Parts: sequence; structure tokens; C-alpha cells
Amino acid sequence: MISGSERLVQFLDLGSQPNGNCFPDAAGKAHEIKYPMSMSVCLDSWLVQIDDFPPPEVVFTNHPYVTGLNVPIVKHFRGLSRHIVEKFELAPQSLVIDIGANDGTFLSAFRDLGMRTLGVDPGQRTGKLARSNGLLVCETFWNHTTGRSLRALNVSPSLITATAVFYHVPDLHEFVRGLAEVMTDNTIFATQCVYLKDVIQKLQFDHFYHEHTCIYSLKPLQQLFAQHKMRLIDVDFYDVHGGSFVLYVAKETSPLPTSQKIAAAIAAEEKAGLFKLETYHEFTRKVVHNCRQLVALLEDLKAQNKTVYALGAPLKGSTLLNYCKIGPYLVSQAVEVNKFKIGRFTPGTHIPIIGEDQVEKEPDYYLVLAWNFLDYFVEKHQKYLQSGGNFIVPNPQVGVVDKDGFKEWKQSD
Repeated sequence: MISGSERLVQFLDLGSQPNGNCFPDAAGKAHEIKYPMSMSVCLDSWLVQIDDFPPPEVVFTNHPYVTGLNVPIVKHFRGLSRHIVEKFELAPQSLVIDIGANDGTFLSAFRDLGMRTLGVDPGQRTGKLARSNGLLVCETFWNHTTGRSLRALNVSPSLITATAVFYHVPDLHEFVRGLAEVMTDNTIFATQCVYLKDVIQKLQFDHFYHEHTCIYSLKPLQQLFAQHKMRLIDVDFYDVHGGSFVLYVAKETSPLPTSQKIAAAIAAEEKAGLFKLETYHEFTRKVVHNCRQLVALLEDLKAQNKTVYALGAPLKGSTLLNYCKIGPYLVSQAVEVNKFKIGRFTPGTHIPIIGEDQVEKEPDYYLVLAWNFLDYFVEKHQKYLQSGGNFIVPNPQVGVVDKDGFKEWKQSD
């Protein structure tokens, strides 16, 4: 995807899985289409990428994720927008383009800071939500043609953002060519991405799903942007999404300096073994062990007649449930706040999804599928935990969180 190399080595086969964005109703359960899902690493660029990517229209057109329902992300976006405006001293009324604008939560934060805004997103459901909030959103994918069309309209952004989007594209060069069309020497491209170093070190294999065409470290991105006469100028790291980075990119001719943090981050990636094949094979061995531990824990709880619900039905949860073959026998229900999921079933595994207000009796355990927001859930459900409730956490070690904290769980011999 970056170098054009054929030196790809598959390291994790997750089997055939349904579109994790498609939550079937009762009639649709028998008609789900499954796609192969396996991950490889390129030995030339060290990009980690999916082997087969379904048509983007299938994955994104009726995307059910709504940013505004994710309380920690809303808070994060407010802080991040302010940080970027101050970091680059963006003048009032500067134009901000957000690629993958979803319901416009990030753009609204920039608008509140006095910026002009424009969204680009193919989502039909979320686009309506953004427009109802007074935001202008172009219902299309970002690519070279989109960038060229905006340039023809004399659109000149000071900032282009893409949060949890830049690793969703099947053709990275096509995406960057679109950026090159509208970026000037004074334009910054800021993208937030799940960080491969965290994925590997914390066994976050459920970050791999059809929507994620690749998971980045900085070194491959340095190669990618250099091919388009751009350079990485700075990077910030965040705990959100289980570990992510916000990367800042400018044209080679930009007056902005390159921070020493870029070279330091790439050196840390090398030290972590991200440019060694054995690292990925070892990762897979640990993932297999973790999945066996998780299933053993759920089976043990089932034998004790304990009730287990899933807390949330995020896209990453679809990967975990399908790979571990966890269905309603072990997890009887999933609890959600997203109206596009409530009343339907988890993809492939067909666990019924109910709304928070439909929980008549709290279960003994919640399997936290959205583990990246564990701290938020612990705070939100403190009463549940204090009364004897438990959270099951799938990684980096399988364990249980109760009122006293986290305890690792190991299957007894």
C-alpha cells in the first residue's frame, strides 16, 4: 500500500467475518455476507495491513457509529481542537476541513472556537445529523478527485483533519494525492490514528477489522508522505482508543520546523521490535492464548450460572466475538446507547442488543467490549461495581475489575 512491495507476510488469520458495521435484524441473521479477514506486514515499509478489503460502499455508506454518543471522545475532541488551534496559532475564521466528519462533533468544536468548517463524509445517516446541526458536509469519499474539485472551487484550508479515518482507506496514495491538491505551504494535515506500538504491546488484536485497512507506526507514514513531497512535522500521543497518536504533516516547502519528537518516536518503534518479523508472530501466539483464557473464563462463569452481558457493541467487539466464537450461550445480551444498534443483533454471533434503559436486572458480569473506555465505564457504573458487579477485560491480560480494582484471571490446571 505504500511501497508497492510484494514482500508481505501474513501473521494473523481472523477467519471469515461479517461486516462489523452491519447489525442484522431477526430476518437478516441468515443472510449475512462474510469476508476474509487476515493481517500482514510489509517487510519493506513495515506497514501492517489487511489482506482483503471489502468495497468501501459496503463498509461506510450506512455506518452506524455516531461520535456524539461517545462521551469520552466528545471531551477529547474539545480539548484536541483547542490544542491544535493554539499550537499552530490558527487565525479566527480559518477554514477547517474534517475528513470523515461523522455527525460533526469535531467540526462543531472548531466552529465554537471561531473557525469556518467543511465536512467530507460518505455516511448517509451521520451526514443528516451533521446538517441538522448547521454544518456543511459533502457526502462523498475523500480521494484525489475530491481534493481536485475543492481546489477548482478555490477552497484553501488552514487545517485538514482526519481522526480515526486515515487508516480506513484502501488506497493511501489516492488519499494523499487529494490532500496535495488543496494543501498550501501553510496548511497542516492532522490525523489521529490507533498506534501500532500499543496494539502490539497490549495485544489489542480487535483493532483489526474490515474498516481498518492498516494500523500505523510512524516510520511507514514517513515513507508515504515523502513520496508526495510532504514531511512529518510533529506528533502527540494520547491514551484514547487504547493508545493513539495525532500526527501533523505539512508540505516539504512549509516554513514549519520538524520536531525532534518524530525521530524519537521512530527510534522507540525500532526498540519495540516493530521492524522485526518475529515480533508479529509472537504477538499472534499471545493473542491466541488470551482468547483461550477469555473463553475459559466465560465457560467457567456459565458453569456457575452467572449472567454475563456485553457492555457496548463496538466494531472491535465484532472482531473479538467472532474470532473467539462467543455467542449468546456465553454472553446473553449486549447493552448499547446507539439507536442504530438497539433491537438488532451483533454481527455474526447474533447476541441480542438492548438499550441501557431496557436492562431489568444487572448481570453478574459485563464483558467490556469497548475496553478502550474502561476508565469511563468504571466511573459511570461505580454503583454497579460497589454493589458486587464485575467487568471482564479482554486485554492486555484477561481479568476482572470489581470494586477493589483489576485482577488477572488464569485458568486453573
